[in-house]
Amino acid sequence: MMKFYFIRLRRTSFPEWKSGVIRPRMTNIFPTFLTGFAMSAALIMAIGAQNLFVLRQGLKREHVGPIILFCGCADAILIAAGVGGVGALLGTAPQLATALTIGGVLFLAWYGFKAFQRMMAPEAMTVTTQGGISLRQALGATAAFTFLNPHVYLDTVLLMGAAGSAHAPAMRPIFVAGAATASISWFAALGYGARILTPLFARPAAWRVLDALVGIVMFALAASLVRSLP
Repeated sequence: MMKFYFIRLRRTSFPEWKSGVIRPRMTNIFPTFLTGFAMSAALIMAIGAQNLFVLRQGLKREHVGPIILFCGCADAILIAAGVGGVGALLGTAPQLATALTIGGVLFLAWYGFKAFQRMMAPEAMTVTTQGGISLRQALGATAAFTFLNPHVYLDTVLLMGAAGSAHAPAMRPIFVAGAATASISWFAALGYGARILTPLFARPAAWRVLDALVGIVMFALAASLVRSLP
């Protein structure tokens, strides 16, 4: 009479062996995400040319969504590039930094002059009577404020890149995601939240004060860039 023998196999789990990569622990994801979010928020909330442009477009309710999306995506790309090592490459190319600085000076001075020109205009300035710009012009100006400002490379590529590179390779995308979330959240709050100030900017005097502030900030930033030239 034939006898059958059954061998019971013990199950062993090899999640890392199956995937081929070591996955980040869930307990490390949230702190890394929060670190990227907090650092990006601290750097981006300072008053600058890009923020004032987004605020002004939000008050005018012109192309707010595309501008916010462009700013958020640009920051995400720059931060990811910095984490990927582009920051170290830029540090070895002083000629590129000088060219960007000169371009930033010219653009900021031009935009500051236009702001003072609007401030001195005799016609009434309200949200509804502002002369509009096309989507192409709005995105072009946003790109100039983003990429012609050498400080954006210092903040996003160098500083954020160095902070992100300090994390383990598997956690770096989490850091970039946190930083990008802070960026797009800030620009969305700035662009769409500007509508709360619409009653205030129904008066021409408020627009003149805003344009005066824009002009002063633009010329101050241009002067600081000139002083940074070698």
